[in-house]
Amino acid sequence: MGVVKCKSPLDHQIAIDVATDNEKFDQPIIIDDHVSKPCPHHSSSILTRLHAGYFRISISLGCQALLWKNLSESKRDSQAGVLPSTVFHLLWWLAVITQASFSLLYVLKCFHHFHMVKAEFLHHVGVNYLYAPWISFLLLLQSSPVILSNSVLYLVLCWVFAIPVIFLDLKIYGQWFTTEKRFLSIFANPTSQISVIANFVVAQAAAKMGWKETAVCMFSLGMVHYLVLFITLYQRLSGSNRFPSILRPAFFLFIAAPSMGSLAWNSISGAFDTTSKMLFFLSLFLFISLACRPVLFKKSMRKFNVAWWAYSFSMTFLALASAGYAQEQKGTRAAPGLMLVLSALSVLVFLGLMLFTAANTHKLLYEDDPIMNFVNNSKSKSSAAK
Repeated sequence: MGVVKCKSPLDHQIAIDVATDNEKFDQPIIIDDHVSKPCPHHSSSILTRLHAGYFRISISLGCQALLWKNLSESKRDSQAGVLPSTVFHLLWWLAVITQASFSLLYVLKCFHHFHMVKAEFLHHVGVNYLYAPWISFLLLLQSSPVILSNSVLYLVLCWVFAIPVIFLDLKIYGQWFTTEKRFLSIFANPTSQISVIANFVVAQAAAKMGWKETAVCMFSLGMVHYLVLFITLYQRLSGSNRFPSILRPAFFLFIAAPSMGSLAWNSISGAFDTTSKMLFFLSLFLFISLACRPVLFKKSMRKFNVAWWAYSFSMTFLALASAGYAQEQKGTRAAPGLMLVLSALSVLVFLGLMLFTAANTHKLLYEDDPIMNFVNNSKSKSSAAK
């Protein structure tokens, strides 16, 4: 019999998806005359199970708060605006508490389990979620009911949250076209679009505080890499074969990226002009394309996973873009109707995920999470080297 190799659960899952289309981790599979099986679980805690992908929850909360803020502002002069305003404040404070909790836990993880954070940075999927905490902070800043966009505090916090995004851009985008083993054609996957979303969020935040040149710079950086990513993923190069089925909700990031780009350009130009409309229509087309293919997500929906939260913030970005389009097209009925449908769908998806998460709290920090467990192998190798 061949040599027995111990693989990380993520690599094991990918091998199962590609070679046998079987999702059971406890069955060995034969690849290149070797037996591959998942590594045994090490003793784990909340810190070892947590990864940057959990900030998808706080991104969703921040997006919803921003959506309800827009609704409350549009109905401020009427009594009907009382409910959106109340919901907005509740959501914003819930998002702040959630973000603070995840941030504290992740900082503790950096101190006590730095090798796991390093492994996330080196992984082709995990590295993209390192943008997620800063996206959450910037969304909370933009939707804040207590910090004005023209205040000094807003300026300071915006730079504090934007600088890590710039450093990640320099590191990751630089690797894509200079490091042979990390070329984009090899590492590209749907989660790579989170980096683009981060640049658009920074651009929108900069535009709101009047820093137009900085906003245009970040928008151009995000837009160019979005086009390259879209073409690479559309052509299904080698990177797409390394994406496990359990993470397929990340395909909705195809909707989130152009929607956020539409919102960013709206903030920069001061109007929902042709560029914003083009990006909005692209995101709407991609949403319809994915909605017509529910079978694509069948495997990923068999067992609850935090990856499901990609549905929520992606839909909310689309709803926010539709709100900007409806405001520009006030003379028509179709645009407000489309905004109402997309906003209602966004809220329903968000509430559904809240209920699913509450009902599956025991699975929220699941030991077999495909983004977290790939570090087990690196830990085993470092221990063996000693």
